[in-house]
Amino acid sequence: QVQLVQSGGGSVQPGGSLTLSCVRSEYIFNSACMVWFRQSPGKDREQVAWLNTGSTSPTYGASARGRFKISLERNTAYLRMDYLEPDDTAMYYCAAGPGNVCYLGAKSTQMKFWGNGSQVTISD
Repeated sequence: QVQLVQSGGGSVQPGGSLTLSCVRSEYIFNSACMVWFRQSPGKDREQVAWLNTGSTSPTYGASARGRFKISLERNTAYLRMDYLEPDDTAMYYCAAGPGNVCYLGAKSTQMKFWGNGSQVTISD
């Protein structure tokens, strides 16, 4: 069974940086969409960054643009987060779906596999 295993996360001060990792246990699709979502208490799940495994062109949600970077290396997806703000506090999830769900507005239900989640807390 395919697994996405996350690591990273933690607590940093505003302006700090964190990197999240998401390791795929095995091959998923010929063309897969790797997505990072986040969810804060009382808020909807937000699509943060996504990248098709066959592409070098990532896409970012408005809140992540210019501060976050998604990358893929072999079977691992990364989310590098810089200039973190208190509003970035959330549980972050990696997810994988078929290549045709790599677009803004893709729904959580379209993802086939999910990571275990990484808590990110930004505070003084």
